[in-house]
Amino acid sequence: MNKWIELERRFQKNQTIDKSVQQRVIKEREHWRGNNLPFRGENEKIYQRNNGNFLCFIQMMGKFDLVMQEHLRRIEKGEIHNHYLSHKIQNELIQMLAAEVKSKIVAIIKDAKYYSVILDCTPDVSHEEQMSFVVRCVDISTSPIEVRVSEFFLEFLKVDDTTGLGLFCALQEVLVSLQLDIGDLRGQGYDNGSNMKGKNKGVQTRVLEVNPRAFYTPCGCHSLNLVLCDMANSCSKAKTFFGVVQRLYVLFSSSIQRWAILKDNLKDVKGLTLKTLSQTRWESRIESIKPIRYHPSKLRDALVDLANDRMTESIAQSEAKSLAKNELENFEFLFAMAIWYKLLFAVNIVSKFLQSEDMCIYLAIEKLKGLIDYFENYRKVGFAEAMVDATEMANEMGIEPKFVEKRIIQRKKQFDEDVTDEVTHSAEESMKVNYFLVIVDKALSSFKDRFQQFEVYEKNFGFLFDLEKASSSDECLKNHCTNLEEVLKHGGVSDIDGRNLFVELKCLKQVLPRGVQKPIEVLNFIKLMADSFPNAWNAYRVLLTIPVSVASGERSFSKLKLIKNYLRSTMSQERLNGLAMLSIENDLVKEVDYTNLIDSFASRNARRVIFK
Repeated sequence: MNKWIELERRFQKNQTIDKSVQQRVIKEREHWRGNNLPFRGENEKIYQRNNGNFLCFIQMMGKFDLVMQEHLRRIEKGEIHNHYLSHKIQNELIQMLAAEVKSKIVAIIKDAKYYSVILDCTPDVSHEEQMSFVVRCVDISTSPIEVRVSEFFLEFLKVDDTTGLGLFCALQEVLVSLQLDIGDLRGQGYDNGSNMKGKNKGVQTRVLEVNPRAFYTPCGCHSLNLVLCDMANSCSKAKTFFGVVQRLYVLFSSSIQRWAILKDNLKDVKGLTLKTLSQTRWESRIESIKPIRYHPSKLRDALVDLANDRMTESIAQSEAKSLAKNELENFEFLFAMAIWYKLLFAVNIVSKFLQSEDMCIYLAIEKLKGLIDYFENYRKVGFAEAMVDATEMANEMGIEPKFVEKRIIQRKKQFDEDVTDEVTHSAEESMKVNYFLVIVDKALSSFKDRFQQFEVYEKNFGFLFDLEKASSSDECLKNHCTNLEEVLKHGGVSDIDGRNLFVELKCLKQVLPRGVQKPIEVLNFIKLMADSFPNAWNAYRVLLTIPVSVASGERSFSKLKLIKNYLRSTMSQERLNGLAMLSIENDLVKEVDYTNLIDSFASRNARRVIFK
């Protein structure tokens, strides 16, 4: 009788699902989507071959879990037909979980008020253009825990129009659907594509027309990559150097036998092998140069062995001899390798640093300044250092550490020319003037051109970077505050009052604990006193909201390739977004209240209750 009363009560509430079973099913779905593994197989039947990871794991649970064991028994005996294991139920639960996480993220963003958008595009396996939509904000919802800068993935947007207008319209639509006010947008982070950063028709320009306070930041990592591209294309010798590095990899990787010869010569070296040159991430080319830089003699020996191997084709033998004799035994090549290794190493460190999710603009500017200082200093001492490194490699290989003097082709003089007008250089001087200084000077000029926007941010927000070092002159500090008020003004309304900000900062400098000077530290200090320092509270939040790179967007593409691979190329956009949300925002999924989720699922899907 009690069972019938319970059934009647559940029918009235529209909740007739066995929660104990459903709880286990949801937990299992969490496991598979967290590891980006496929759910389904060739069929959807329990205890059938090739029925997929999901059902196989259900079967395994049935061996140890009594609730699941009884559920499977009833399915197998035909006692129940609503078993909650079909692909439709999977999709429904995935969407419910993803919607729960998304709603929590949107609540965090609205609580933060100011936010930035990070957009990046890539084609997927089904040849559809996917735009990753990531939002950055200062998360102040973690009371009483410290505030933190967070970047949240929200969804992939399938875009058919990749022009600046098309992407801008897609951005507007998603902001409206999430009920996020574009007027609160304080930052834009894109790559260096013309459709994104274009000054006339790019996305950033169209957004600025609507909201001038949505400050655009070109991706710092992409900009570093372009600096290296500029350096490599600055002279023919640089192009030739990277061509040789790629030739080495292509030669050995073309067959198993050749790679075996390489491995045999590098058997005493752990963790190093030849790698192909990345066409998109130039800073990562250091991994391609590293084995050549530290083991040139072993690579030369591998080339000699390959050239003398009777099983090797004649073309490959010729290529191996050419690389061994004309390149690795060429002091000019060793010198170039010493230069590029140090420069790529320095850039790679900063690039990795900028990819951090909580990276802030003031830290990025600090690191970039340090990198520019390194290049300026390397311009003074780098040539001598490279000569020392190249000489060590040459001595190890038993070759003369000397540049080859090349015969100068005499040009016919005109009758009014003086012979003394022609400047001649030794081989070493020529290498310094026509190679070393060319690439370093190109780097310094490229840094200035590609990071102009960072200089603008330093001009407008620099006085907030470190309060201890902030201008001691009241007049200067007041001018900075007034200028920032104008920068953050739109439609006659500003995020701050410059005069009041000046007063608040003067007060903060007196009361801040020792060692608390950086923006995130100051923000945490005034979190519980936001009403007392409203202008400082707003100014620091805007500063920390500005993005530095689009690394979070690119990381989401890694998940995209795992989730939507060639075996799952027909996956719907809705399922893709659901699985991507649960995989990328895994930490938030762990905070979901499954009891409420099951109640919601049950109320939407009234099914027959299970009776013993």
